[in-house]
Amino acid sequence: MTQTLSQLEHHDAFTERHIGPSAQQQAHMLSAVGAATLDALIGQIVPADIQLAEPPAVGDAATESQALAELKAIAGQNQRFRNYIGMGYSAVITPPVILRNMLENPGWYTAYTPYQPEVSQGRLEALLNFQQLTLDLTGLDIASASLLDEATAAAEAMSLAKRASKLKQANRFFVADDIHPQTLDVVRTRAGTFGFELIIDKAEKVLEHRDVFGVLLQQVGTTGELHDYRSLFAELKARKIISCLAADIMALVWLAAPGEQGADVVFGSSQRFGVPMGYGGPHAAFFAARDEVKRSMPGRIIGVSKDAAGNTALRMAMQTREQHIRREKANSNICTSQVLLANIAGLYAVYHGPAGLKRIAGRIHRLTAVLAAGLTAAGLRLRHATWFDTLTVEVADKAAVLNRALAAGINLRSDIHGAVGMTLDETTGREDIAQLFALLTGSDQPLAIDDLDAAVQPIIPAELLRQSPILSHPVFNRYHSETEMMRYMHKLERKDLALNQAMIPLGSCTMKLNAAAEMIPITWPEFAELHPFCPAEQAAGYQQMISQLSRWLVQLTGYDALCMQPNSGAQGEYAGLLAIRRYHESRNDAERTICLIPSSAHGTNPASAQMAGMSVLVVACDKNGNIDLHDLRQKAEQAGDKLSCIMVTYPSTHGVYEETIREVCQIVHQYGGQVYLDGANMNAQVGITSPGYIGADVSHLNLHKTFCIPHGGGGPGMGPIGVKAHLAPFVPGHAVVQIDDILTRQGAVSAAPFGSASILPISWMYIRMMGAQGLKRASQVAILNANYIASRLQSSYPVLYTGRDGRVAHECILDIRELKEMSGISEMDIAKRLIDYGFHAPTMSFPVAGTLMVEPTESESQTELDRFIDAMLAIRAEIQQVAKGEWPAEDNPLVNAPHTQAELAGEWSHPYSREIAAFPAGFGDKYWPTVKRLDDVYGDRNVFCACVPVSDYQ
Repeated sequence: MTQTLSQLEHHDAFTERHIGPSAQQQAHMLSAVGAATLDALIGQIVPADIQLAEPPAVGDAATESQALAELKAIAGQNQRFRNYIGMGYSAVITPPVILRNMLENPGWYTAYTPYQPEVSQGRLEALLNFQQLTLDLTGLDIASASLLDEATAAAEAMSLAKRASKLKQANRFFVADDIHPQTLDVVRTRAGTFGFELIIDKAEKVLEHRDVFGVLLQQVGTTGELHDYRSLFAELKARKIISCLAADIMALVWLAAPGEQGADVVFGSSQRFGVPMGYGGPHAAFFAARDEVKRSMPGRIIGVSKDAAGNTALRMAMQTREQHIRREKANSNICTSQVLLANIAGLYAVYHGPAGLKRIAGRIHRLTAVLAAGLTAAGLRLRHATWFDTLTVEVADKAAVLNRALAAGINLRSDIHGAVGMTLDETTGREDIAQLFALLTGSDQPLAIDDLDAAVQPIIPAELLRQSPILSHPVFNRYHSETEMMRYMHKLERKDLALNQAMIPLGSCTMKLNAAAEMIPITWPEFAELHPFCPAEQAAGYQQMISQLSRWLVQLTGYDALCMQPNSGAQGEYAGLLAIRRYHESRNDAERTICLIPSSAHGTNPASAQMAGMSVLVVACDKNGNIDLHDLRQKAEQAGDKLSCIMVTYPSTHGVYEETIREVCQIVHQYGGQVYLDGANMNAQVGITSPGYIGADVSHLNLHKTFCIPHGGGGPGMGPIGVKAHLAPFVPGHAVVQIDDILTRQGAVSAAPFGSASILPISWMYIRMMGAQGLKRASQVAILNANYIASRLQSSYPVLYTGRDGRVAHECILDIRELKEMSGISEMDIAKRLIDYGFHAPTMSFPVAGTLMVEPTESESQTELDRFIDAMLAIRAEIQQVAKGEWPAEDNPLVNAPHTQAELAGEWSHPYSREIAAFPAGFGDKYWPTVKRLDDVYGDRNVFCACVPVSDYQ
């Protein structure tokens, strides 16, 4: 049969690659759920008054090759200057073995947050390496598994200082005047929402101020000066003031450990350890503190525990989950961390080892010393007598120097009065310092590098140099050949379950395809090499890409403007609430501080409200899981003129399109409040409806969910916010980068003006390749897949919440509580038994205890859905065997799951066979967990967060 050209071209459509079920499979599933067409199914599920007549006009779909060519042309507009701007960002060399085997490897970047530790031992070990690196370099007792960036880590340090302070009446936080300006910007924003008074002054004046609970200093000041704070730390400790120190990770290799000098909290960016600048991110921040404040630590901490067999195993420690448990009393709202980037930095340290890192740091410092000696000999004056890698050089004709630099394709730091700054890095060589010497002096006289190198005297005082060994653990001293490193990374990868092996049906997390074509551009040097504070004209490609992506997202959300700065979903929540708070203040309504939150909400919602300086009032849900309108009206009336906003998730956290969502918005608006619609479930909205059309005022978008940025084993993420026009003037701006009509003059929430800009090409590629119709189809198929699972499983596992016609949205909640009462088998047992079948578990006990929330996404084919359904039905049959007494309640395949190879090879005394344990229901293509079920109680009681002897793993 002859096909037309348009039919033949359609077979190149990316939509067919992204959406898992074929047309035939979609027809079969529609028949199974009792719907004639996708449009008919959506009509039964989505309230008619919020359905869009047509999907937003974001353009037609492009093929993979077309989109890549288009984006390559845009990237080509970026100018790749040599960057010596510094300010916490440096050029790097990412070891190719790490680039190819981790950053470009779906076995690493498609994995989810390690909430199921048994299928996450590889990335957990890599994160433990990162924590050990942090502990060694800082000299402190406990470290986290990464925060979002250095500036937000500083804000977290301030919050920790207040929580841990014994000076309960003190409300002032001191900041040294030579920290990076972007750090001060974010700290100032956070202090404002917490009601702290900031004091900004020279560090030596801190003791002149009263009622100070904490101090923020920077070990190597923003203009390069190296500080000796030992005596100041001692005096602060005597006065019970908590000291927080920002440190440069490369300088820490060379300098004495701040913990040994007396600092209480030390943090900084790990970007210099192999992570490209990427116009601002993503970059993992390291964070360490003294043991006595460990229960106040923000973010994720990886702990060493034991499994059911008594073997060493790793897990996330308790504070990681605390925002879901403690809600508005949480230490932080951090949900997405920077796992992929922390792992790159940790493996950079593994690959180079202590000797290699000292060689790199020593070479950077030596090149700086040689350049400094040459400049001094040429008559130029350095502003500081001690430094590590950053020089501030006073120049008579600053404009001429900067013009010469730009003409040579070089960026120097230009915001220092009467001087220019330059930070050297691991990519700097002899020819680079010769070039810097020439443009600074304006002379043809060459830099006599060898003569200066022979004569240069030590710059750093001996008492500030590191004496204690670092990275003595075997993991940092073994894998220095590429062969060994490649095998080590592969060994870790094999311990984990990622999307390259099976579906990850996590409700509310949207683990969909992260297509190779979407990932390719993030390693292009045109995107990877730009400094976030380079002149705006050098980032024309970034500006165009960000502008296009912003415009598309505005259309898809129904809002009027978009802010790209928040670099996680939790940061987006904070930024959106901050915009609401600023809006009320602009209208002399500063007393509007009450945030209404449904009882079913994500734990980050109340934590974010608390961070934004709001108090939380909980709104009840009815028996069907929907917001109780009667209670909402009562609470809104109770709040009165103190009502700031409501935070709602749509479709609801219970996986249902609530029919009354517009009425919810109207009630809150009636009382003068704003509507914050959490974007966690946007994957069921795109092309079908939109938050702006529904009536919301602001939303954050999880680009690492709906818009295909991969979860990376627990991050990176991006959480840009869409806003209605009246809130647009109040979204975050930036103190360093100011671009008219793009950035406001408001305070920042993240270190870089456009957050983790280097991963935005992923979402750009996704939207460009899907087009308007493809995006709508993706949402429709996500809903179809969820309803197919629900309809096939509901006779074995009751579906807890449904909308009209018994339908669900893009996810469904399976109720395990009656099964548990009948058999003793819990949702935890089912989750662990799924590992034996080769699957990651659904979301456990959220938003309702004793349940499993399943979200299949549109990327899973019917074949994979059926495989998962068959596994769940087989497990249901196993539960029945326990209920009938055929297997003992205390010894059956479910309570003993998961089963390891080592266990099967040893003594066997169970009342079921090895085959049933490891290959249940004939499931092949085996994923083997390396540990048995983790002992959470042991881990919570014994918080140990450093590397253990290798023998413990053997």
